[in-house]
Amino acid sequence: MTPQIGYGGDYNPEQWPREVWDDDYAALKLAGINTVTVGVFAWAHLQPAEDRYDFSTLDAIVARATAEGMRIVLATPSGAMPPWLAHKYPEACRVDFEGRRHVYGQRHNACPSSPDFRRLSVAMAGRLAERYGDNPAVVAWHVGNEYGGACWCPRCGEAFREWLGERYGSLDRLNDAWNTTFWSHTFTDWAEIQPPNMLSEHWRGPDHTAFQGITLDYKRFMSDALLGGFVAEKAAIREHSAHTPVTTNMMGLYQPIDYHRWAPHLDFASWDNYPPEDPSASRTAARMALAHRLMRGLRDGEPFWVMEQTPSVTASRNVNSVKRPGVLRLWSWQSVAHGADAVLYFQLRQSRGACEKYHGAVLDHAGRTDTRVFREVSEVGSEFARVGDAVLGARTPARVALLVDWDSWWAVEMSDGPNRNVRYMDVLTAYHRTLWQANASLDVVPVTADLSGYDVVVAPLLHMVKGDLAERVTAFVDAGGTFVTTALSGRVDEDDNAFLTDVPGPFASLLGLRVEETDAQQPDVVNPVTLFGTEYEGRHVFEVVIPDDAEVLGTYGADFYAGTPAVTRAARGRGSAWYVATLLDDAGVATVVRKALDEHGLVGPLADVPDVEVTERVSPDGTRHLFVLNHGEARTVECPVGGTNLLDGRALRAGDKVDLPPAAVLVIRQDQ
Repeated sequence: MTPQIGYGGDYNPEQWPREVWDDDYAALKLAGINTVTVGVFAWAHLQPAEDRYDFSTLDAIVARATAEGMRIVLATPSGAMPPWLAHKYPEACRVDFEGRRHVYGQRHNACPSSPDFRRLSVAMAGRLAERYGDNPAVVAWHVGNEYGGACWCPRCGEAFREWLGERYGSLDRLNDAWNTTFWSHTFTDWAEIQPPNMLSEHWRGPDHTAFQGITLDYKRFMSDALLGGFVAEKAAIREHSAHTPVTTNMMGLYQPIDYHRWAPHLDFASWDNYPPEDPSASRTAARMALAHRLMRGLRDGEPFWVMEQTPSVTASRNVNSVKRPGVLRLWSWQSVAHGADAVLYFQLRQSRGACEKYHGAVLDHAGRTDTRVFREVSEVGSEFARVGDAVLGARTPARVALLVDWDSWWAVEMSDGPNRNVRYMDVLTAYHRTLWQANASLDVVPVTADLSGYDVVVAPLLHMVKGDLAERVTAFVDAGGTFVTTALSGRVDEDDNAFLTDVPGPFASLLGLRVEETDAQQPDVVNPVTLFGTEYEGRHVFEVVIPDDAEVLGTYGADFYAGTPAVTRAARGRGSAWYVATLLDDAGVATVVRKALDEHGLVGPLADVPDVEVTERVSPDGTRHLFVLNHGEARTVECPVGGTNLLDGRALRAGDKVDLPPAAVLVIRQDQ
C-alpha cells in the first residue's frame, strides 16, 4: 500500500446485496478512497445468539476490501449491543438520571459496570482479533463507537463505591474531601453512598447538585468506567494482534468524558468532526481548529485521525444544512493542517432506513457518481494522492499553550454561584478564537503538561488548581513566560473545596492581587471596561480586585466598583502574569491576547487578514509545510514563505501576491 493520507470512511456492506459491492468499489476507487472502516455496528450480525457466532459475511467483507487494496479499520461492535443480550441480561441496560431502568433500544445502551456486557464484548473483541489480526490490510482497530452517556444503576453504585475506596482509602478522607459535615452527610459505612442523581443529590437537572464533590467524583468515575470497557477490549485484541494500533473515535469538545484520562490508553487519537451549526464560517472553523488541537494534544503532539465527518449533511439536528461548495475540501485540509494523518467519512454509502437514512454519504441511495458531493469527494481524494506521504507523521510546532481541564469544566458549571450563565466552553472558545485569528503557533494541552517549551500559556476559567500546577506556572513565568488567566480561576482544590486563602488562591501571589468580591449580573447587563484607551464590554461576572503590586491596565466603568481594576499585569522574574477579572467581549479578549503574544513576537503570519488561517507541520526529516486556508470572502494576500504549492505545483516566493478565492487552500512545501 502506497503511504499517503488515509481517506475513506464507514462502510456497511452487510446492509446491501452483494451485487451492490461491485458498483461500490468501482465508485470508491474513482473517488480516491483507500481506507474502509467496517463492523462498527455488526454485533447482532456477527453473534445472533450467545452461543452462536457467524463471521461468514464479515469474512467476505474483509476479503473483498483486502483484494481491492483497501486499508481496513476493523471495529469491535460494542457501541450497540444486540437485542438478545438485553433480553437475556436486562441488567445490562442502563438506568437513567431519573432512576428508570431502560429496555432495549437505540445505541450506547449498555451499562459499563454490567459483568455480562463486559464479558460478551471482550469475548467478541478477542474473536475478531484472533480471526483477522494477522491480515496486513488491517491497519487499525476501532474499539466501540463514540463512547458517552452514563448509568446510575445499582451495579454502577457498587462500582462507584469501589472506585471511591481506591481513590480515598478511608471514609475519613472521603468525608473530608466531600465536606460532609455540611447538611449532616457524614458517611460511616461505604454502603451508605449512593450515585448522585435526581433521586439523591440533584434537583433541576445534572448541573444542580447539593454536593459538587460527590457529583464531580461520579463524573470522574463514569469516565473511568467507560474507559475500563475500552481497556478490556484492547487487552483482548492484544492477545492476538500485538502491534496493530488501537483507537476509538472521540467527539472533540465533549464534556461527559475526560479524554485526558483516556489518552495514555490510545495508540493514536481519533475523533468525529461534526461542528455545531453556526452562521459564522470563521467561528465554526475556529471551533474545529480547537478540537483538532485538543485531539493532537492528547498524545503529546502526535498526528491524529478524523474518523468521521459528513461529506454533505448530518441528520441528527432539527435543521440539517448541506456543506456549501468547497467547504468539504476546506475542512478536510484544515484537519490535515492541524495534524490529521487520515480523514474519513460517515458514511461511504447512504443507509436505506432508520434514523441516518438522510445522513450524507459519498454515494447516495442511487449510488450516483455524477453528484456535486461525489465530485468534491473525488477532488479531495485526488489532492491527497498528489501530496502522497509528504506530511505523514509531521508535527505541529508551537510556542503557545491553551490549557484545558475537564475537572474545571465540570466543577465551574455545577457550582451554585456566582453565575450559572457562565459556560466553560464558551469562555475557552472565545480565548481560542482570538489565538486562532492571530495565527499563533498553538497547542491545546492538559494542566499536567510540561510548560517549559512554551512562551505564552493561556488558561481561561482555570477554576480548579490541582497538584503542583501553581508552582509549575510560577516557575514558567519566572523563567520568562507570559501567563494569562481569567475570573473564577484559582477558586477550588481537586476536591472542589474552596481554598481557605484570598482569591485567586494559589495564584494570588503570582498575579499580585486579591479578589475581594465577585458580582454577577444577568446576561444583558454590560459593565464597560476601558483597556488601553478603548472601551470593551464585560459580562456575567465582575470581580472586585484589590491590587498588590499588579499593574492596572483596564478598569470598570460602572457600578460601585467603577474605576477599579478589571485587567491587570504583574511582572514576575523575567515574565508576566495577566488577570482578566470579568468575561470580556471578543474584541476585549483579542486585545489582551494580542498584547500577551506581542511580548514574545508570537502574532503569526497574515494575522490581520480576516478569516485566513495559517498553520505549519514539520516532517521528521525537517521539511516544513505551511497551510493557508481561506474561511471567508475572496482576498489577495502576500505569501508568507517561499516554496512550492503541492496542490498545483506552483512556485511561490515570500511576498508574492496570491489570490485566495473563498475556500482556497495552499499547501506550501517551504524552501530549505
